[in-house]
Amino acid sequence: QVQLVESGGGLVQAGGSLRLSCAASGRTFSTYLMGWFRQAPGKERDVVASISWSGGTTYYADSVKGRFTISRDNAKNTVYLQMSSLKPEDTAVYYCAANPLGVGVARNAYEYDYWGQGTQVTVSS
Repeated sequence: QVQLVESGGGLVQAGGSLRLSCAASGRTFSTYLMGWFRQAPGKERDVVASISWSGGTTYYADSVKGRFTISRDNAKNTVYLQMSSLKPEDTAVYYCAANPLGVGVARNAYEYDYWGQGTQVTVSS
């Protein structure tokens, strides 16, 4: 069983920055494919970014390219999402997700087996 705990959400003004963290349990975190998703009220859960086990391959949704950066520290069992130039439309609950057996990156929610509880990000205009 893999447990994921997100932190770092909050309220920020448009143009500001936040860094989300996701701490994972498990001795083999370094083999996990990891992703960040977000869900706004009344909308579907959409992928934000994904990162391969080594960190060598990343994927970003078009809406966040150039503004968000996903990274990981396998020694700390943690994946990060650095968010800059935030916009009101980035407001959502952000979820961390893991696929312990995944290869490369994954864009779809069904490709992930474990989910965190989510952290709220609110961007004011």
